[in-house]
Amino acid sequence: MKVIREPKVYLVGRQTVDEAGIERFLQDHGATWETDTSIGAERLAEAAGRVCYMSFGKGRKTNAEYMNNILASAHGSVLEHAVWNFLICGVSRSFTHELIRHRAGWGYSQLSQRYVDESECDFIEPDAIASDPELHTVWLESVRQSHEAYVKLVDGLARKFADEPSATLRRKLARQAARSVLPNATETKIFVTANARALRHFVELRANEHAEVEIRAVAIQMLRILQGESHSMFGDYQIVKYRDGTEIATTEHRKV
Repeated sequence: MKVIREPKVYLVGRQTVDEAGIERFLQDHGATWETDTSIGAERLAEAAGRVCYMSFGKGRKTNAEYMNNILASAHGSVLEHAVWNFLICGVSRSFTHELIRHRAGWGYSQLSQRYVDESECDFIEPDAIASDPELHTVWLESVRQSHEAYVKLVDGLARKFADEPSATLRRKLARQAARSVLPNATETKIFVTANARALRHFVELRANEHAEVEIRAVAIQMLRILQGESHSMFGDYQIVKYRDGTEIATTEHRKV
């Protein structure tokens, strides 16, 4: 049994632009447009914004200038066209229960406890417990008992369903019932797709001092990745130390 105390976020997908398609649109409408960014999400968000006013070739020549005006004017709908894909690992079921409350602009695919054998699963220990030896001992014993119960239940349920001819169904029937004793601390993995507007909303809610510590850590990791991906859309956030030693993010452009 492994105890995990730090989440990991992997960026696994980003957008590309069909330049020929954009060029055909511009030619059909007698317009020209040049932008200085090669980042697909930034190009698409800028193109979307310019369509609203057919302002191709007019004013604000750089993408940074254009997107800064978008943020300042809270014209957030154009950010919904910029999308990234993430894999989040080393997080608890408690974390994903909170994460999936973010619905608009998000897509999720999570590890299934009905199909995946959790007899060798890992667990996420909160820092507040890990830092206290006495509390850590209580937590560790509770997790061990739950895990041992899961393993025993899987074995017993496998015998109970021995007459089921499908091996796959036997395993699923056993695991889906046995998982009921696993704690919220059980480690999980989740594939996430979200657009820039939804991600900004997530950062503002979850990377602040009022958010739970685990989801705050994930939000800060995602923000750092996004700032490297698109400074035009996420560069306005400042990551600072909070009084409890963790990090939070602030911006003057809230609720875009």
